[in-house]
Amino acid sequence: MQILFFVSHPESGPILAGLLRACQRQGVDWGCFLTGSGVTVLQNPELATLICASPAPIAVCEHSWDRFGNGPCPLPLGSQTDSSALAAQALRIISL
Repeated sequence: MQILFFVSHPESGPILAGLLRACQRQGVDWGCFLTGSGVTVLQNPELATLICASPAPIAVCEHSWDRFGNGPCPLPLGSQTDSSALAAQALRIISL
């Protein structure tokens, strides 16, 4: 994958949405891992839909979702091990 978006800040949603739309327009292969309070960006249904459109793997830290999430997670749950695996596949990592 060309870019892995590593989301850990709860206020990064608008920035992430703009970057994901740009990736879609340009045909960039991207993935996403959400952790910490950054999982709360999934409360925005439009952003959750954008993330689900990822051409590469995506995951949400299960422990973080248990701590900060609300209801069932709309994305696949994973672990920090999944985060490491995604990072190993990425040419670039953007941390928000």
